[in-house]
Amino acid sequence: MSLLRICACSLLIPALGHAKAPSLAAQRWWSHVEALASDGMEGRDTGSAGYVRAAEYVAAKLAEAGVQPGVGTGFLQEVPLQSRRLVREKSRLALVREGGEEPLLLGQDLILSPGSSRAGPVEAGLVFAGYGLTIPEAGHDDLAGLDLRGKVLVVLSGGTPPGVASNLAAHYKSREELARTYARAGVVGMLMVRNPRTQEMPWERAAGSMLQPAMMLAKPTEQEEGGIPLLGSINPLSADKLFAGSGHTFGELVALADSGKPMPRFALPASVRGHLELEQSQLHSFNVVGRLPGGDPALAEEAVVLTAHLDHVGFGQPVNGDSLYNGAMDNATGVAALLEVARSFQESKGRKPRRTILFVAVTAEEKGLLGSRWFAEHPPEGTGRVVANVNTDMFLPLTPLKRIIAYGKEESSLAVPLKASAARMGIEVLPDPNPDANTFVRSDQYSFIRQGVPALSLKFGYRKGSAEEALFKEWRMKRYHAPADDLSQPMDREAAVHFVKLLADLTQRIADAPSRPRWNGDSFFKRFESPPASSSPTP
Repeated sequence: MSLLRICACSLLIPALGHAKAPSLAAQRWWSHVEALASDGMEGRDTGSAGYVRAAEYVAAKLAEAGVQPGVGTGFLQEVPLQSRRLVREKSRLALVREGGEEPLLLGQDLILSPGSSRAGPVEAGLVFAGYGLTIPEAGHDDLAGLDLRGKVLVVLSGGTPPGVASNLAAHYKSREELARTYARAGVVGMLMVRNPRTQEMPWERAAGSMLQPAMMLAKPTEQEEGGIPLLGSINPLSADKLFAGSGHTFGELVALADSGKPMPRFALPASVRGHLELEQSQLHSFNVVGRLPGGDPALAEEAVVLTAHLDHVGFGQPVNGDSLYNGAMDNATGVAALLEVARSFQESKGRKPRRTILFVAVTAEEKGLLGSRWFAEHPPEGTGRVVANVNTDMFLPLTPLKRIIAYGKEESSLAVPLKASAARMGIEVLPDPNPDANTFVRSDQYSFIRQGVPALSLKFGYRKGSAEEALFKEWRMKRYHAPADDLSQPMDREAAVHFVKLLADLTQRIADAPSRPRWNGDSFFKRFESPPASSSPTP
């Protein structure tokens, strides 16, 4: 080592000596993240041996926190699944124009989704239908007046029609609603082209999703509908191949969407032809369910459910030689928060919460919210009536916790305890700064909402145009669903502890409130609410 380097290092020693050691609470939270995102968990892919090890870890930590297992099922609730994988070498799609074929290259021009519901030959005309949405409550219908029977829709994804509330639009963008709408119209497929303004990850990384299987519940639930026969995404850089000869360009359509103007809808002077090969298999995975019984006999049959998804995507397309997707932020952080909230109730010197609290680490969120859907429709014995859900998914502790975003707060009375908890801790509650991302329906709270249960999902917040926004967007582009979401990345562990305290305080308030949460009278989602059972206690 040179003398210059020795001198430079010696200057750092006093500063390092005064660095503040992490708190015990931060060390505990981080120990869970380290365990769940370790290479030994192999990315916690649904149904994998690594996922089973992660589930066993969570069950053991819940038991240590004094949380009871589910009645009759223990800590593990089995979820029956079916896996569907795209056989890439036997799948293809080409544009057909004036009798000639122009292949769409898989991975370069096109992503074919294993979530497509029908294998076999494909041949269909193309119609551009704006956002591809039918929203009766807003008087919006992109499909009206179009001849769509036997056609494949081309749609612009990643935006919201002007004048439509973001949560309402997000609901109608869900896979179930699109499948239902397209089946009625006779549509046989959908090719999405993402608006570059709303892009969350590079195209090359998104293309790696073709290596991952799609999954569905092996025993269909009440929520499930038939799928969309052909599902695919077109690279925005290749989009003008679709629009050639139509009199429109992709750039023109994006400009109209970005300025809030109506987009034209028109048949394209081309069709698609190809073949889709899919392989199916059966597998099982597990939700981890812990139960803290309520202390008030009049309310203990009602349950507040805390959820965080335990699964990630396992191994995938290599990036810089690394093919293991550890899923540290997504969502080892959220499961670690759930475990620490459970521990906080054990250590509390006060009385037990009045309502029962369920701690549920769900499987197959990355495959379409399947674990939470199964739990919401098949609650284990002893669950009681679920009256609220608070979900934690990739809450992004990248900065000190000064602001919070709570997806769903506009829809129910859960906004009241949320604001009280945030005010107590000096945290500002912000509206969704990026409604076009459809976050409201993209994580496990949506499974409960579809069952009529008021729900929230919490993340660190930021203001539009701020340095924090740039930091969060940079994280998504570089680390979201990438091998770089590992234990080496920077996280603000003390901010994560602050978040755990907020989550625990909010849970306590919901569990102790005299009345169960209610949907707001003007909420679209109130329609999913079922009337209380005659045996349910009335606060």
